[in-house]
Amino acid sequence: MRYFVTGGAGFIGSNLCDRLLQKGNDVTCYDNFSTGKDNFLVEAKKSPNFRLIKGDLLDEKLLESSIAGHDFVFHLAANADVRFGTNHPRRDLEQNTIVTFNVLEAMRKNGMNKIAFSSTGSIYGEAGVIPTPEDSPFPIQTSLYGASKLACEGLISAYAEGFGFQGWIFRFVSILGERYTHGHVYDFYQKLKSDPNKMQVLGNGRQKKSYLYIQDCLDAIFIALDKANEKVNIFNLGTREYCEVNNSIQWLCESLGAQPKLEYTGGERGWIGDNPFIFLDTKKINSLGWKPKLSIREGILKTLEFLQNNEWVYKSIP
Repeated sequence: MRYFVTGGAGFIGSNLCDRLLQKGNDVTCYDNFSTGKDNFLVEAKKSPNFRLIKGDLLDEKLLESSIAGHDFVFHLAANADVRFGTNHPRRDLEQNTIVTFNVLEAMRKNGMNKIAFSSTGSIYGEAGVIPTPEDSPFPIQTSLYGASKLACEGLISAYAEGFGFQGWIFRFVSILGERYTHGHVYDFYQKLKSDPNKMQVLGNGRQKKSYLYIQDCLDAIFIALDKANEKVNIFNLGTREYCEVNNSIQWLCESLGAQPKLEYTGGERGWIGDNPFIFLDTKKINSLGWKPKLSIREGILKTLEFLQNNEWVYKSIP
């Protein structure tokens, strides 16, 4: 199989490229390196079956020519900066929704019809049903990021109906693990390195979150691709547990031997669009025989270990 991976130099994408290559596939990574890291592709570049294209998904001509000849698209590229979405409202529209349209059009023009898409549990907003199943009633959207991803899902479903596409949509909780460069563990470790005696926490620390280890996430994706064959296949991916932000801080501090004074910013949300309770129902993917191998705590500590051993990721150069 020939796979085309958008955002293939990023956290999830580079791990996916490695796994696809290990399975003997041909893989093309397409990335503009706005957040992707060339160092994440060291192993992939050793394979003769790997090709790297530095390009932007807003460049329609380059995208259309690059995607030609592939069998399957993993569309992972996105602006994942939920926290600062209101500071640049157009970014989520362009880098999530419009580029997804560009990918779908490039596929259509090249006679391709199979796509897997990285969506998010944020599309549920502040869900009225906890744990939240895939068919939960949708509340009002609470973040531009979630709204843009929901629009992407709609486009994929419409292309499946209108042009015979087949889609696999994965609504992730926050993913943790090797090559992680964005999120609470990244931020907390940076703060504790800077000053182990005090740390500011956005919100009240009682926000309830679920997290999933990267390799468990990829295992789930491959099982869904193998066993789910509807026109549009939608899966929540997460663990059957959650923790408070305070729990995560405790595990990190215990591992680092730090005892900082915590300074809370107040309120149940850390920022606009930060849902105070995210916990997805994963019975659908579990029914296919998947369950995560690592607990949330184990995933957090593996992430910390990666950051300790790879502090270069805190540099701004990809």
